[in-house]
Amino acid sequence: MCEERMASGNESSVTQFILLGLTQQPELQLPLFFLFLGIYVVAMVGNLGLIVLIFVNPHLHTPMYHFLFSLSFVDLCYSCVITPRMLVSFVKQNTISYAECITQLFFFCFVAIDECYVLTSMAYDRYVAICKPLLYKVIMSPQICLMLTVCTYTMGIAGAMAHTGCILRLTFCDGNVINHFMCETPPLLQLSCTSTYISELVVFIALLINTAVPSLTLFVSYTRILSSILHIHSAHARSKALRTCSSHIITVCLFFGSASFIYFKPSPAGSLAQDKVSTIFYTIVGPMVNPFIYSLRNKDVHVALSKTLQKKKFFS
Repeated sequence: MCEERMASGNESSVTQFILLGLTQQPELQLPLFFLFLGIYVVAMVGNLGLIVLIFVNPHLHTPMYHFLFSLSFVDLCYSCVITPRMLVSFVKQNTISYAECITQLFFFCFVAIDECYVLTSMAYDRYVAICKPLLYKVIMSPQICLMLTVCTYTMGIAGAMAHTGCILRLTFCDGNVINHFMCETPPLLQLSCTSTYISELVVFIALLINTAVPSLTLFVSYTRILSSILHIHSAHARSKALRTCSSHIITVCLFFGSASFIYFKPSPAGSLAQDKVSTIFYTIVGPMVNPFIYSLRNKDVHVALSKTLQKKKFFS
């Protein structure tokens, strides 16, 4: 089933893993392949399109769209890290080397943690815009936006190193079949033939930090935002403020809701099928729908798209 080498010290004897994918039912393989191929194409086009649109339109160079640019970039990376490997599992046995598995795990953790902090930065931006509108340009200066972005990627790298470091210290003796469509921490911990106590503890601490800080910031930000909105006397202004936040709230609920179901339920090994479905929502469906959530009702994006298309027609 797999190539083996003699284990020395803490070195794993497994050199490759088999990813079972989303389902083992043959009649579902081809329909699911085309379904997720379509989702992948839409996610790539949507996020890449939004990135280009924000980049080429100077009037979108504001803090709000700076963070939306970052979110689209992270979602683009999500699609590239997860979906291609998943598509392979629908058409043939999907083997992945030990090194490739660890690499996928690192980049998956990196983009997942990045998304947590990008969404947190966006919540803080909306808090300042609604609660402190007169000081918005001062508080959300280019320097602050850059600092928040650097902190986001720093936390992503640190968290990814913690997760992959915990897996690298484990030994995998015989079992090399991962009942998932990607290399993720919980199924890899289950495969180890050595004690996972320390690794599970470190992973839990990393998860706690990277969910507690964003969750607390999101809660405080939206508590203050809702309080400010309720004090707005104009119904039109109140509706406009709610629309400004609605897209972000939907994205936050989709991402944090599905991720929390996997990592913070009492028994992570209880139902792998449910874990796979939840993972799909925040790694595949989320990156596809986010560009549309933020652009369909966004007048600035519509104007930018119209101007870009007009310029293209003019030069063609």
